[in-house]
Amino acid sequence: MKKLTARDLKDLSLLKHYRIIRKWACKNNGLNDADLELLIYFDCMDLFTKHDFEIGTYSYSWDNRRWNRLLKEEWIVVWRHRNRTTQKYNIYKVSFKCKQLISKMYRIMLGEDDIPSSERRNKIIKGDSYTDKVLTRAIYNVNKDKQRWVIVHFPEEVKIADVEWMLKYLS
Repeated sequence: MKKLTARDLKDLSLLKHYRIIRKWACKNNGLNDADLELLIYFDCMDLFTKHDFEIGTYSYSWDNRRWNRLLKEEWIVVWRHRNRTTQKYNIYKVSFKCKQLISKMYRIMLGEDDIPSSERRNKIIKGDSYTDKVLTRAIYNVNKDKQRWVIVHFPEEVKIADVEWMLKYLS
């Protein structure tokens, strides 16, 4: 298996439209940027404790209500309750709702899905403010960019004719 390099990540263009995708996810789900990025951090951890949350929030703006809000809005759920004898603390995980949102963001970044462009599924499209109108234009541009996920892997031995055929096919 080949080791992933910085060049491979650049070629994937994962972060090309990250800002627009993040703005869409936050606006349509009632989250702020720090909440969303913290949830992505927790999703990578799988299971975590309240102490892990405290460690994870050091790089974000301070919000002493964040933990309770994420629990109340069911972005975080208890995976194992404490019982005061053998389990001294709760263990948490991100909810199914959160996993779905993060997966949708990844699929959009890879070009497998588009950002929803109907008013019913995207609050930004309504254009209530100037910022929403600008973001709407950006969303249409992201959805038009079909080259945001094209990855070409060549086997060890590639013939020149095969490369010419592939270039003709991709253009």
